[in-house]
Amino acid sequence: MSTVEHAPAPVPLDGALREQIEAVVSASETRRAACMDALKIVQKRFGYVSDSHLAEVANLLGMTPAELDGVATFYNLIFRRPVGRHVILLCDSIACWVMGADAARAQIRERLGIAPGETTPDGNFTLLPIVCLGCCDRAPAMMVDDDLHGPLDAAKLDEILERYR
Repeated sequence: MSTVEHAPAPVPLDGALREQIEAVVSASETRRAACMDALKIVQKRFGYVSDSHLAEVANLLGMTPAELDGVATFYNLIFRRPVGRHVILLCDSIACWVMGADAARAQIRERLGIAPGETTPDGNFTLLPIVCLGCCDRAPAMMVDDDLHGPLDAAKLDEILERYR
């Protein structure tokens, strides 16, 4: 995946983030059970989970970095490398494929100059495939950040991309 040329070095987790993670831990049956929520907290703040943040969270949860990385890399919505300010998740399920996801992917490539797994040079967009967004009735579909869009056609896709510029 292409990334912005000079991504800032990760800063250590501050007290407020540690408090958020501890709050999630205290509401969980075990420290380890809070791992997904803790990863989401870090990602929400920094846009992705760096190696150093992963190690800090693992330490807070009583896990090894390798154990937590196994969890983080299993879930495709935890980003382990820098991504753009806006992440486009383009569904590549069979329903979306049949309804035109290939055309949407080609249009995104034409408009933004990126293929799946890449980030625009300005760092604004990252395009990632996703197995299913669970909205087959609105295929083809995509999610930009937390916003679900579909069914997509050329005009609607251009409008959506412009909205996030």
